[in-house]
Amino acid sequence: QVQLVETGGGLVQAGGSLRLSCAASGRTFSTNAMGWFRQAPGKEREFVAVVWGSGGSTYYADSVKGRFTISRDNAKNLVYLQMNSLKPEDTAVYYCAAARAAAALGTPRGYDYWGQGTQVTVSS
Repeated sequence: QVQLVETGGGLVQAGGSLRLSCAASGRTFSTNAMGWFRQAPGKEREFVAVVWGSGGSTYYADSVKGRFTISRDNAKNLVYLQMNSLKPEDTAVYYCAAARAAAALGTPRGYDYWGQGTQVTVSS
C-alpha cells in the first residue's frame, strides 16, 4: 500500500500562486508515476499533471500548461505542484495520485492510490 497526503491548499486571489505538496509513504518503490487531479463541485475529476519514469517525464492538461509545474523529490518521496497565474476556474479540490504502471495516466482509472485532497480556492 501507498499512503498519500496533500498539503498546501488555501485561498488566493486571481493571478496569485500556490504550491501543493504530496508526501508519499509505504511501498513507494512500487509506483511508476505520480499525478495531480482536481474536482470542482458538480464536475468530474479531471487530470492536471503527471510525472513518470526514471527520467521524470511530465505531461500537463492544456488548461494548466504554461502555468503549473509538477516536480518530484525522489529522495524525500515528495511531489509538488507549483501553480502560478491562478484563475477562478482553477478552484477545486486537488488530489495527488500514484500509479504502479505507466498507462492511462491522463485518466483517474490509471491510478492505484489517492490522497484525501486539498482545497484550492481562487477569488476574482
